[in-house]
Amino acid sequence: MTSRRIRHIDLALQGGGAHGAFTWGVLDRLLEDERIEIDAISGTSAGAMNAVVLADGLMTGGREGAREALRRFWSRVSNASGRGPMVPQALGAFFGNWSLEGSPLGMYLDWVGRSLSPHQMNPLDINPLRDILAAEVDFERVRGCSKVRLFVSATNVRTGALKEFRQSELSANAVMASACLPLLFRAVEIDGEAYWDGGYLGNPSLLPLISESPAHDLVLVQINPSRREALPTTAADILDRLNEITFNSSLVKELRSVALLQQLLRLEGVPPGAGRASLFTQVAALRMHRIEAEAELGGLGTASKLNAGWPFLTRLHRIGHRAAQAWLETNFTHLGRRSTLALEPFLT
Repeated sequence: MTSRRIRHIDLALQGGGAHGAFTWGVLDRLLEDERIEIDAISGTSAGAMNAVVLADGLMTGGREGAREALRRFWSRVSNASGRGPMVPQALGAFFGNWSLEGSPLGMYLDWVGRSLSPHQMNPLDINPLRDILAAEVDFERVRGCSKVRLFVSATNVRTGALKEFRQSELSANAVMASACLPLLFRAVEIDGEAYWDGGYLGNPSLLPLISESPAHDLVLVQINPSRREALPTTAADILDRLNEITFNSSLVKELRSVALLQQLLRLEGVPPGAGRASLFTQVAALRMHRIEAEAELGGLGTASKLNAGWPFLTRLHRIGHRAAQAWLETNFTHLGRRSTLALEPFLT
C-alpha cells in the first residue's frame, strides 16, 4: 500500500445516549480500513465518549487497540446499566422497537423526570458513566495523544454559550459535562463554571475541525434523523420529533453557514486551498460527507437512547458497521476530490 492511497478525514460525532453504539460500529469499520487516517474528531455527549476512548486506544495499541477499547467501553456501559439509578436496565426489547415507550418503566421514568430535579432524585450524584470513563480512559494519555486531535463540546449553563474543550483541557469531567442531560444529572462544574449537554449548541461542533485541522474531508456521523415523512400525531411521537429537531438544530445552522460561505466564496472566485490557511480558504476547500442510517435509527424512539442492554448495543454496532461499509464502497474514491453531502438543501 502506498501513501498516495491514504485519505485523511476529520470526524464529527453526534451525541445520542445509547445510540452512540451506532457510532461505535462506524468507528470500528473505519479503523479496519488502513486507507483511512483520522486526523481530528469533534464529539458531543456519546460522541465525545467514543472520541476519547478511541484516542486512548490508539495510543496504547494502534488501530486494533482502539477497536478493542471501544468494545470494552460499551461492554462496561451495558454491564453497569442495572446498577445506577439513572441508567435503566435493558427492558426495551420486551416492549417493541427496542424502546421503553409505552412500558411501565418508561412511563415511570417520564413522571420522575418531570416531577423531580436531579438534586432530589439522585442526591449522591451517582453516575456509572463517570466511573466507567475514569476506569477505561487515561486522560493524561488522551491529552498527550499525537495520533488524533480532539474537541469536545458542552453548554455553559450561566452564559448559554458553547464551550469547546480542546485536547489539552480534556478530563473525565469535561466529557461528562458534554453528556450532562439536565433533567437526569446535576450540572458538571469545571473551573467554577457549570455545564450541561453540548448537544444544545453543538451536536457536534464543526468549526474547530474546519479551522484547526489540516484535513479537508469532514465526515459527519449522524445519529439523530434529519427527516421524517410521517407527521407525528401521538404525544410520544411529537416529543420524539421535537427531541430530534432540538438536537439537530445547531448542526443544521452550522451546515447552513458553511453552505452560505462556500456559495459566497465561489461567487468571489476564491479557489479551494488558495492562499494561506485562513478560515475562508479552509471553508472553500471543505468537502462534506455523512454516514447515517435514518431508515433504521428513525424507527427507534427517544426512550431507546436509555437502553444499554448488550443485545441492543450490539445491534446498533452492526447497523453502524454496515452503514460505514456501504459509505466506503460508494464514496471512498470521492475523498480528496469532492463532497458527497450536498449542502444546497440547507440554504432553503
